[in-house]
Amino acid sequence: MIPSLILLGLLLGRWWWLPLAVAAAGWPALLVATGAMGIGPGLIAASGLALLNTGVGVAVHQGVLHLVRRLRPATDGPARGR
Repeated sequence: MIPSLILLGLLLGRWWWLPLAVAAAGWPALLVATGAMGIGPGLIAASGLALLNTGVGVAVHQGVLHLVRRLRPATDGPARGR
């Protein structure tokens, strides 16, 4: 399941807050709904690990985005009709 959370961060990493919020709330809810875990202190640890794994995907996405913006040639703005 770790790759799923990393992939979530990679795909939605442009809006960094969205995948982190989904991971923090959605992953524990999924664990409880499927019966994999009960409600308890372990659920907080599962939420933290989900945030960490998703954060890795977000960090990679943001890094690639920053690199592309840095390497892309600057333009003078949108072309205007003459």
